[in-house]
Amino acid sequence: MSIQENIRKVQQNIAEACEKCGRDPSEVMLLAVTKNHTPEEINQVVASGITNLGENRVQELMSKYDLVGGDVKWHLIGHLQKNKVKYIADKVVMIHSVESLSLAEEINKQCGKLGRTMDVLVEINVSGEESKHGITPGDAEDFVKSVAQYPCVKVRGLMTMAPKYAETDEIRNIFAQLYKISVDIREKKYDNISMDYLSMGMSNDYMIAIGEGSDIVRVGSALFI
Repeated sequence: MSIQENIRKVQQNIAEACEKCGRDPSEVMLLAVTKNHTPEEINQVVASGITNLGENRVQELMSKYDLVGGDVKWHLIGHLQKNKVKYIADKVVMIHSVESLSLAEEINKQCGKLGRTMDVLVEINVSGEESKHGITPGDAEDFVKSVAQYPCVKVRGLMTMAPKYAETDEIRNIFAQLYKISVDIREKKYDNISMDYLSMGMSNDYMIAIGEGSDIVRVGSALFI
């Protein structure tokens, strides 16, 4: 299948998943994950109307930034080292992987120099996998409150990943837990915190994620392969 055909299939799947749970497909952002894909491939995705792009690595984002045309919005979705924040602070609209106060502090510092505020998602390790980054669910609320103290950082929601080979029920439970955490935080109405987004679901589980309230699905292989 071509990239265009893949996009149509993914969009159809999103629409079907939304219909099943009574949601409007316009509520779900399709974020094209560009890891390991060329600017030429990415430009095909953009030409098909997908303008939100997610990159895992700073170096890869930098190498593609000037080669991808159109009115695109870049998101940094992978683990971010503090010493690399300065390279992308003026290039991305959202960082999905904030999981330490030192990283939040550095984002605040670099964005302060630019006179801008960075939208961020706090990464929660709901599954408890040692190989994954993120805050434990029990520490999520206190951590989010701590991040919100930085004036150039705006907490917009939460992000998580399910185990790659987990059963459907386990995946669904992980996403449902993140949704509950977001609702609990939203109800407290903390300053500088809004639970606008849940970034959860990738190529193998995005339809499950939508059913559990995901607002951003990070889809790579299902679009490009």
